[in-house]
Amino acid sequence: MAVIQVLMFGVAQEIFRESSATIEYNDSGKYTVATLRYLLEKSKPALKSIGSYMIAVNNEFKNDDYLISEKDEIALIPPVSGG
Repeated sequence: MAVIQVLMFGVAQEIFRESSATIEYNDSGKYTVATLRYLLEKSKPALKSIGSYMIAVNNEFKNDDYLISEKDEIALIPPVSGG
């Protein structure tokens, strides 16, 4: 079993009620950003209401097909409005 730590920011932090979330997964599988999105939304369905949040892996935004590993630094970045 492997563990991924996901840092939360903005409204995602409010939804999870913490600054990070831990996702456990079978390390023999290949997990993509899309799989991570699914697992996060399954654990907190309110996350779907954010809509266009991004996943950053090692300080770079990644597409849904990007393979992630336990050693990656992952952050969930919700949309930001400016003024």
